[in-house]
Amino acid sequence: MSEAHDGRSTLQAAALTAAAMLAFAANSLLCRLALQHGGIDPASFGSIRLVSGAITLALVVRFRAQPPPSTGRTDWLPAVMLFAYVAFFSFAYLSLSAGTGALILFGAVQLTMLGAGLGSGERFGPVAWLGFVLAAGGLVYLVSPGIAAPPLLGAVLMAIAGVAWGVYSLRGRGVADPLAATGRNFMRAVPLAMALSLAFLARADVDATGAALAVASGALTSGLGYVVWYAALARLSAMQAATVQLSVPLLAAFGGVLLLSEAITPRLAAASVAILGGIALVLSQKSRNARR
Repeated sequence: MSEAHDGRSTLQAAALTAAAMLAFAANSLLCRLALQHGGIDPASFGSIRLVSGAITLALVVRFRAQPPPSTGRTDWLPAVMLFAYVAFFSFAYLSLSAGTGALILFGAVQLTMLGAGLGSGERFGPVAWLGFVLAAGGLVYLVSPGIAAPPLLGAVLMAIAGVAWGVYSLRGRGVADPLAATGRNFMRAVPLAMALSLAFLARADVDATGAALAVASGALTSGLGYVVWYAALARLSAMQAATVQLSVPLLAAFGGVLLLSEAITPRLAAASVAILGGIALVLSQKSRNARR
């Protein structure tokens, strides 16, 4: 009976994790698809994504069995970082392919979090340092000038989005109820997104398809995606959770090939090996150190 229960638990963890990774990769695909066909402007996409995500998360938190714990003081920094991530992410995908954007985003997120660890006194061994340098070098190589380089402005905007998401993730460590906290941060980010939309009102252009893709990104792949991810996290170790996220840029790249007719260039392939391989080295070394 215990073995059957363990088998079901493992299967549930795998299914939840796979669904969450597909949702996170789909965010890149939905944004790129909406902007590629001119169905919506990036400011409107970001605003609709945040509003629909906030509504979805509020409903989930409201009707779940576990009541949210009482909160202390209001912390606006995570909301500002969430808004910055969504805004820069949206504008970056005006020019980046889905796979390239996801790789730059993921690389910047991980390097921000690893850099914060170093800054707080965390020690890296030689293998971890090799991985860190390899990942950073892969990111520099990806965006360095050349005929196959992604547009510089888009790359910079996506790197900023990655740093913002890294800071957001660091700020959210240890919160009592991450799902409720995420819902509150989405809600607080909405006025900031509305202000951005007002600033770009003259360039606003929203059709039904673009709005539907933005709602799908906010309500499904962001809102419900986080619900599924937090359910998966309860069944994963920290190392497993960190490692499985290496799949997101690859899923986005292959999704871009299948759904958006994008190409995987030799530069993107080489940078993917360097960035994801380097981060995997750091994670494996940290896991070994934690077991000692």
